[in-house]
Amino acid sequence: MADTHQPFPLLGAVHPGQAALGSKAATLNALSAVGFRVPPGFIVTAEAFDRPGRILADALQDAADRIGPGPFAVRSSATAEDLPDASYAGLYETLLNIPRDDLEGAIRRCLASAAHDRVAAYESARGASGQEQPAASAMAVLVQQMVQPLAAGVAFTANPLTGDRDETIVTAVHGLGESLVAGDAVGEQWTVRDQDAVATRDAGTLTPAQAREVAGLARRVAARAGVPQDIEWAIDADGVLFLLQARPITALPEAVDWVVPGKGLWSRNFRLGEWLPDPMTPLFEDWLLPRIESGFLDGMQGDALVRVPFRYASVNGWYYNAPPVPSPRLLGRVILDSRGRAPWFLFNALLRVSTNPAAAHRAVLRGLELKWRNHLLPEYRQLVRKAEQEVDSATPVRLVELVDAVCKQAGIYLWSLSIVGGSAWKMESALARFWQKHLAGPLHRTAAGVTGHQALLRGLPGTAPAEVAHAVYSLDWYHPTAGESLPSHQGADQLPATGKAEGLSAQRADAEAAARQALTDQPPLLARFNALLEVAQHYAALREEQSHDLSLGWPLLRRCARRLGERLVAAGLIGDPADVHFLNLDEVTGRSAGTRPPVASRRDAWQRQRNLAAPLTLGETGRFIGDPIARAVDAARSSHDLPEGAIVGHPASTGRITGIVRVMHGPEDFDSFLEGEVLVAKSTAPAWTPLFARAAAIITDGGTLAAHASLVAREFGIPAVVGTGDATLQLRTGQRVTVDGGAGIVIPVQTNL
Repeated sequence: MADTHQPFPLLGAVHPGQAALGSKAATLNALSAVGFRVPPGFIVTAEAFDRPGRILADALQDAADRIGPGPFAVRSSATAEDLPDASYAGLYETLLNIPRDDLEGAIRRCLASAAHDRVAAYESARGASGQEQPAASAMAVLVQQMVQPLAAGVAFTANPLTGDRDETIVTAVHGLGESLVAGDAVGEQWTVRDQDAVATRDAGTLTPAQAREVAGLARRVAARAGVPQDIEWAIDADGVLFLLQARPITALPEAVDWVVPGKGLWSRNFRLGEWLPDPMTPLFEDWLLPRIESGFLDGMQGDALVRVPFRYASVNGWYYNAPPVPSPRLLGRVILDSRGRAPWFLFNALLRVSTNPAAAHRAVLRGLELKWRNHLLPEYRQLVRKAEQEVDSATPVRLVELVDAVCKQAGIYLWSLSIVGGSAWKMESALARFWQKHLAGPLHRTAAGVTGHQALLRGLPGTAPAEVAHAVYSLDWYHPTAGESLPSHQGADQLPATGKAEGLSAQRADAEAAARQALTDQPPLLARFNALLEVAQHYAALREEQSHDLSLGWPLLRRCARRLGERLVAAGLIGDPADVHFLNLDEVTGRSAGTRPPVASRRDAWQRQRNLAAPLTLGETGRFIGDPIARAVDAARSSHDLPEGAIVGHPASTGRITGIVRVMHGPEDFDSFLEGEVLVAKSTAPAWTPLFARAAAIITDGGTLAAHASLVAREFGIPAVVGTGDATLQLRTGQRVTVDGGAGIVIPVQTNL
């Protein structure tokens, strides 16, 4: 191979003031010039193709002669590529092992990739999210002598999941690294800290010494760049290490500590946490959150005659909650304050519902459902209707009162949803255990097509997903409602097709008939099955029905926030009405007089918190929360064969498909989602429902068996895996994966490139 420590020759004109080399070529050109071992190459600008055909062909041949015999790698190098806040990863063409005679055609294909629809969709999504777009310029192409590697891969000079700057993560595969870069292969993984290299996934491609050598190369690049780097590398047959690409790590989380707020298990995945897929904005945390939590206790007081605070806390901006710490004093207070009602109520609503759901339904839950239908929901609707009539003329003091009233009612509603609709996953767990014990064997042997208990919970009457203007992406009122942000997705065409819905209903009927036939000679078990099935189906539908209207007041709340923001803009305290979300309540009401609030720094801090890999749980797993959930997930899982490298979550909706990932961060990404893709998100609330009609499968970081994603995926008949913890960080848009919703696993598909 030719001398690698030389700047790349340039083929084509360079316009003054224009970065014609593109980011990739410019970076590698500079690194090669200062001694990094980069495969030799040359750069071709779009202007080079203005030359007559023979002159161009001769120029290409001359340039190729100077760098080696070939074959060659032909790679894009756009101005907007490999930037700190925009990687454009995988959007442009890369062509490998190109023979000398095919260079011109390969370069033309690479240049043409700048006009791909996927590039326009990426830029549109970035623009919709308020991110400034790089100035447009002609794309260049980098042609290099091809390295024929024994091993190749990537390396990050900071842990991309935790943000730890003291760790370098090295990932490797045998042969070419394109399968790894594209996300088609998992590869082995090494964590290198100082000179300590530990294989944390698989092993056999690299030796510890090679892992340290790759990490050292990456760190030297980062030291020169001054920011953490994401590099691509290759080791050839002679054991020589080459640098193939270097770029800043995008969306790197802060290195933070996740301090447990108190005793017991803290979760960001339950109750209110399910509705908060991002860290909280300051005004929501300071104002709405305490009001909703207080309303939750009002609902508890109304039903159980006691107020037992469920602890909650903000950890690095993320919402976590935990059950009360049991103690003799707490138990005595519960009994005395409720005059004996609370123990009986909680026994039925929290414990008996998992062992004898039909009895819990008769004792407590049926009455609570009627209370919700006949009182709570009508009262909530009436409160919102009346407030809507006065919000435009309300004084600031009155606006605060309206917000307080709506949040209190929403908290009461949340209590009802948690106790009534929240019974769905406990009842499903009981149904799953019954299926495993009494039906899995005989039905597996005799009824092809009956794949598990979830077949009994699909295609239920009256459960077609509904689209409403007050549906939300998040209960944090900073985010727009569906009526504001997603008008193009409203309509019946976003609901499950009639034929598909009828097919799911038929599958459910077949599964019911097969189960009853298997139990026909065991009348006591058949009676138990029928009772269990009836309540499990009822509460599966009821949970989603209740969840539709939790956010009923959110369009009103956002109007109130805007009115308050407009008042503060007029007073010169903030520059935009939306900045109100980055104040605290005292600043909004004027009780905190003083300097102009630091909106920009708070917004920046919130954006940094959004990049954190927030753990699903903090603290110790206890019997009250951890064990029942683990048992429910274990009972629901159709297979306990968990392949190495698989992402493991909760088995939310049965089915198995292989498809292309699209990681979605919020409504600003919705227009880029394509038919048949696998939707990957932190969590999904009702505003996400339109995407389910186009998705092949659903994967979420958060969620449970009774989460929105679980229930709606079943009604659309698509696989879903929820509660993965960090799938949005482990998976990349464009990656090919297999989603097994019954087993609750996601398997990256490896391809041979």
